[in-house]
Amino acid sequence: MATTVQTNDIWLTKKIYDDAERIYYENLSKDASPNASSDDLKSLKQQLAKLFEEQARVSERLLYIETMLKHGIPNQAGTTSLCKPEAKSAPKEEPMEEDDVDLFASDSDEDEAAAKVREERLAAYNAKKSKKPALIAKSNVILDIKPWDDETDMKKMEECVRKIEADGLLWGAHKLVPLAYGIHKLQISCVVEDDKVSIDWLTEQLQALEDYVQSVDIAAFNKI
Repeated sequence: MATTVQTNDIWLTKKIYDDAERIYYENLSKDASPNASSDDLKSLKQQLAKLFEEQARVSERLLYIETMLKHGIPNQAGTTSLCKPEAKSAPKEEPMEEDDVDLFASDSDEDEAAAKVREERLAAYNAKKSKKPALIAKSNVILDIKPWDDETDMKKMEECVRKIEADGLLWGAHKLVPLAYGIHKLQISCVVEDDKVSIDWLTEQLQALEDYVQSVDIAAFNKI
């Protein structure tokens, strides 16, 4: 329990002085009586010495408290608590049981497990990657095929052109584009796989149609 003490306007030793005065006068009255003995005087002296000793201790304590207050020790209500704060006991650490300690554990087991997981993930990734279809490079080509003259059968020319077949070659739409003097050229589109069909090869095949084809030009070439 905390006890607060203020040094101003308090006479803490008043009771000691009152008791000493009372005992003093009581013994004086005993001394005045004819029955007063030397033992009573000796007891009186012992009590007075005890009171003076207690007074000295209280005075020393008051001096200590006054010194603490002068040096500005903080307190909430202008008073100083004489009791020491209770120290918080540190939480006790529970001893580790023997079952919780693996004396033979090693990092090599963990490394092997991590390496195994990494290899499994890599294998799964490679398998997934191999299942994806490879991108095929293709090109969209528009060809201008010119006839010999205005008497060339353009429909027959188109049929001969479409008869040229190859793996990776796909013919598309066509149209007749007027040139001059009633002559039209055949403009036809096709999609070729770059790894399978060469544009030079295709041009040679078209120029081989000598009965219908005078020349072959590439009007447009776009990668898909």
